[in-house]
Amino acid sequence: MSARDSYGDIYSGHDRTKKKPVPTVRAERDLVVEDAASGFCGAVVGFDRSYDGEFVKLEDARGAVRLFAMREAAFLIDGKPVTLTKPTTSAPTQQARSASGSTRVEGLRARVARTSRIWVEGVHDAALVERVWGHDLRVEGVVVEHLEGLDNLGARLTEFEPGPGARVGVLVDHLVTGSKETHLTTGLGPHVLVTGHPYIDVWQAVRPAALGIDAWPAVPRGEDWKTGICARLGWGTPQQGWRRVYDAVGSFRDLESPLIGAVERLIDFVTEPE
Repeated sequence: MSARDSYGDIYSGHDRTKKKPVPTVRAERDLVVEDAASGFCGAVVGFDRSYDGEFVKLEDARGAVRLFAMREAAFLIDGKPVTLTKPTTSAPTQQARSASGSTRVEGLRARVARTSRIWVEGVHDAALVERVWGHDLRVEGVVVEHLEGLDNLGARLTEFEPGPGARVGVLVDHLVTGSKETHLTTGLGPHVLVTGHPYIDVWQAVRPAALGIDAWPAVPRGEDWKTGICARLGWGTPQQGWRRVYDAVGSFRDLESPLIGAVERLIDFVTEPE
């Protein structure tokens, strides 16, 4: 056995001369520490940074605030030296948004359907409303039904019998002054709200930029609008054209503002307390 084995490493120095490791403590707000050099004792209230490094702000019992460099073993806790470190701040988590721009409700279980309803003219209107506002409608328990033509509105209202707690919101295409749509949707009572957009068809309420076109082509009066649009854009049949329109919509940003405003007003109308 060598002398090194019997007496340890004589070159490493005595245990009393070895530098003991100093624990690292996160400087959480309100942690009370003492500056080892000055004896100033206070609670952590903030941080600062300069060319000389990181500094911690300490506030004492009288409200005095001083800055101290966050150097190794520069502070005492219960009389024992510690090294303070700045807490890592995680980036705030952004709330997930639904396609309509509202806050998404995670783990949603659709509520029981309300008696109140939203009616739209056709299946394409219903599909676009579902694509953008589907999450909101399930949160609120609102069912969207299509009328299969505005001419059926009067008969459907007679059957439904709108009243308190049983409101009807109606979304109408081409709702402009003097149109047939306007005449069919006036004087329906306080429990029916009609909103709409000025476009000939709900397709036209999709922004051209979302579809990669400069503008919707003009189709002469008397020509079927969807057929004319598809012919001028080279989209094939109206069924193929609809698939392009539907796939182009990912959120409310792909829609024109008149349609967005109309749907939002209907949702508010059928969900507000009476």
